[in-house]
Amino acid sequence: MAELNTGDGGGKKGGKVRSQKLNAKVDLTAMVDLAFLLITFFMLTTTLSKPQSMSLGLPDKNEKGDDIKVDENRTMTVLLGDDNKLVFYMGLLATPLAGPKDLSFGKDGIRQELLKRKKEVLAYSTAKGKPDQGMIVIIKPSKKSNYKNIIDILDEMAISSIPTYTIVNDFSPEETKLLEGK
Repeated sequence: MAELNTGDGGGKKGGKVRSQKLNAKVDLTAMVDLAFLLITFFMLTTTLSKPQSMSLGLPDKNEKGDDIKVDENRTMTVLLGDDNKLVFYMGLLATPLAGPKDLSFGKDGIRQELLKRKKEVLAYSTAKGKPDQGMIVIIKPSKKSNYKNIIDILDEMAISSIPTYTIVNDFSPEETKLLEGK
């Protein structure tokens, strides 16, 4: 006689063996940890890679587009030449209030002069009833000056807390002669 196959596998020959179905669970703990590490890494690198910049003020213009005249008592001009040469004067070159004088970079040179002149300009502006008007420095690098000198003078502006400064490459013939020492 033939045996009846019930399909339960019960140890009988020829029966089918059924596998139990397990619920497949994936542990995502490692994936979440990795995601948080990546987010933290990208947040940190983008924060560190932001460029640093300095604000640079340019002279205002009136309604006609003409330059507004600035008080010569507040204006200092710094000329940058070759071989780390630095010459400054206060006011206009034709009638300077101070200088022209050769200085060096650093705390005993231009920085000391900037701080001294800044106090004088502040006293002058306060006497005129406008204490918010500070010193204006015009930086004029020559074609022979190097990039390091420009960065050094900008650092001096930041260290001395000069409120308004600008870089101009417009040299008068008198300024060129002064810088060349003729």
